[in-house]
Amino acid sequence: MQELAIKTEGLGKQYRIGGTQARYKTLRESIVDGAKAPFKRMGRLFRGEAYAGTGLHESIWALKEISFEVKQGEVLGIIGRNGAGKTTLLKILSRITEPTEGVAEVWGKVGSLLEVGVGFHPELTGRENVFLNGAILGMRKAEIENKYDEIVDFAGVDKYIDTPMKHYSSGMQVRLAFSIAAHLEPEILLIDEVLAVGDIGFQRKCFSKMDEVAYAGRTVIFVSHNMEAIRSLCTRGVWLDEGKVVYEGDATSAINLYIESFSGESAVSTIAEESHVVDSGLLRIDKVSILDSEGRATSRISYREDFSIGLEIGILGTIEKARLGIGINSPGGQRITTVHHTDKGGIPLGVPPGRYAVLARFVNDLMPGLYVISVGAHEEDSGKSLDYIPYAIDLSIIGTSKEGESPDPANHGLVDMEVNWSEVERI
Repeated sequence: MQELAIKTEGLGKQYRIGGTQARYKTLRESIVDGAKAPFKRMGRLFRGEAYAGTGLHESIWALKEISFEVKQGEVLGIIGRNGAGKTTLLKILSRITEPTEGVAEVWGKVGSLLEVGVGFHPELTGRENVFLNGAILGMRKAEIENKYDEIVDFAGVDKYIDTPMKHYSSGMQVRLAFSIAAHLEPEILLIDEVLAVGDIGFQRKCFSKMDEVAYAGRTVIFVSHNMEAIRSLCTRGVWLDEGKVVYEGDATSAINLYIESFSGESAVSTIAEESHVVDSGLLRIDKVSILDSEGRATSRISYREDFSIGLEIGILGTIEKARLGIGINSPGGQRITTVHHTDKGGIPLGVPPGRYAVLARFVNDLMPGLYVISVGAHEEDSGKSLDYIPYAIDLSIIGTSKEGESPDPANHGLVDMEVNWSEVERI
């Protein structure tokens, strides 16, 4: 039977919100307050008053009744909306914070990459922090020295390795922190969404390294909003919502259920004033909608089901040649495709002031997941931007087609293109 790496039972974490943060006291003030405290409490009791602070703070549960197990060598993905409790859970498993209730048992050395700067001493150099983190993991100096060159080379910070950490950018700190966590060979690796701070090239290196760590039989827990990364890296998934486990099981099912939870999101988005990052005063896209293959408004489209995106546009001034565009992006901002209404012989927009509507029909080859739709317009000849909304509306592609077809779990990526293969021939 495979041994456990992590086990949680009835785990909960409560925080107080509201009230004011008291200033730090001197040692003398703390001693005096300690001596006065019993007399103050007695006085309140005689006057029939509650203890100080009662009722002044509201408590919230960041986590509640969290129970799950992770076997040695498993790669577990944790997903959920912002504020679901994902980072709090990793902090408890990393022993950074203690639970309010329940038990979290961890067997093995833990390496973690959580918030930027956590685990680093700002006054120490990068080199000194490498050795400090290794010592915390229980490694001998000789063991750390054997890994030192690999750590620095992977992080790409060799020029700054003898510079105090307080002078590192957030990206440099993340690169070094991940490199330390991955190369010092902890038995359990905890990775939060902090990887999003790094550049695309470094993110690819990180995902490749996480594959390598998992292949070596070590346990990985990965928190991310990148559903494709979760799908490709993780064998199991936990979906958290409002501090509770909604689903625990295989990663693909966790992702599909999480995506389907967005089905109640608005299928029609009226663009708020502050969402326009460009405002020419000549053209304004003020409403975006998503329609299924039967023309019904919905933000939830089945796998392989074609869909349409509708735009409502206000023309406010004279425009001779305008080009409308729609972009489909991953939640992390990666552009998957851009289409323009002038593609394939379309005519640039040249109409008098007024309100207009247009519909773009898409052949759906997107993999199940969450997507962000961006919309915009620019002048055909000059390229000058007339309007741009980077986050216009969300699109959810759910994991099963109307005919019951699902993507092959071995397929990774953002699109599922239909390809015709020839027969294999001897050459």
